[in-house]
Amino acid sequence: MVHFAMARSSYNKKRRLAVSVSDDERRRLLAIRYGGNPEHKRNPGDFGLTPPAQPEPDSSLCDEIAVFKRAEALALLVEGVRRGMISEQRVGDFPQNIWGRTPAGRFVEAQLENRGSGTYHGYPVPVQDPFLSTLEAAWQRAVRMNDETDS
Repeated sequence: MVHFAMARSSYNKKRRLAVSVSDDERRRLLAIRYGGNPEHKRNPGDFGLTPPAQPEPDSSLCDEIAVFKRAEALALLVEGVRRGMISEQRVGDFPQNIWGRTPAGRFVEAQLENRGSGTYHGYPVPVQDPFLSTLEAAWQRAVRMNDETDS
């Protein structure tokens, strides 16, 4: 059975990238964890999750971007933290969202699911999401800044 995610009718317009992220905060956030959410999996990989029999029709699936291992998902989040791709909105000591990018160029959005342990679950950012252009611009700025500090 092939599952096609339906296009969402609306996207969260409140999402904002943090204007700046200190080196101390980046180091602290590198201790984040990845939990996963069965609503975003058709193939559970090594996440230890049981996908729902009837996933929500508009759920973005990690299968679409070939993320099947917990270590891969966590690596995407850690790279997002390193590049300062965290949300302005906080829940306790953690940003509500962190964004990463796959080697193939697809963005993922992780949402805080446990503020006590700093555990997130993630999903691909739909290609129709208007926030994608903001993410792309911020990612390119982070790449340029990293290139400048490496030279």
